[in-house]
Amino acid sequence: MMMLLEATSRNAAVARHSHSATFRNAETQTLHQRTATTNTTMLAALRSRSLPLSSSSSSSLLQQWKLGLPVALSTFAGRGLLDLQEVEKVLSDVKADDVKVIPADKHCEWADFMVLATGRSTWHVKNIAQALIYKSKQKQQGAERLVLPSVEGQEGGKWIVIDSGKVIVHALDENARAYYNLEALWTSKKSEKETLEDLDKAFVKIRPKNNSKRKPTTKRA
Repeated sequence: MMMLLEATSRNAAVARHSHSATFRNAETQTLHQRTATTNTTMLAALRSRSLPLSSSSSSSLLQQWKLGLPVALSTFAGRGLLDLQEVEKVLSDVKADDVKVIPADKHCEWADFMVLATGRSTWHVKNIAQALIYKSKQKQQGAERLVLPSVEGQEGGKWIVIDSGKVIVHALDENARAYYNLEALWTSKKSEKETLEDLDKAFVKIRPKNNSKRKPTTKRA
């Protein structure tokens, strides 16, 4: 009877361990999928804002993307988007760290400046984005329609891109700012193709590895 109880107890422990391992593996895979999706989205955003487009149709499509509005409303975009001085004032008010303004005319024709700003936490990074959106809403008080900046990466909060037309703000936490080193990408004298290749390499660094699989055990002779 005692042996039967011990065997039952061992089986229950093994089952609990197996269930726990399965849950951890599923949770890890979900996290990896979310990270990969965020990275792909951010890289797509950077590509779209870096590549010059020659045709008028491509120009129109990009304008729609960055405003998130139908073509008919794009002519009113300027009234709600923030200029450099307004962006700098907001960043100062929310106490963003290490703010750097980089002329972007050599990298793309859609923006005049790239602004990099560091948040001390994911909450601070998200607060930077929200403050810029709020300022844009304030600027349009009484308007029939609101034209707001396009925002990417807000869910994660480690790196958020706020596209305000001629000024694009990259708000990053301290680790992401140091890791991606966007200053080097945007201030180097490399061609657009080389810059995008460097962006690809930066994202390769953080593509998640599947560490959930156990190493195959070798059978003893």
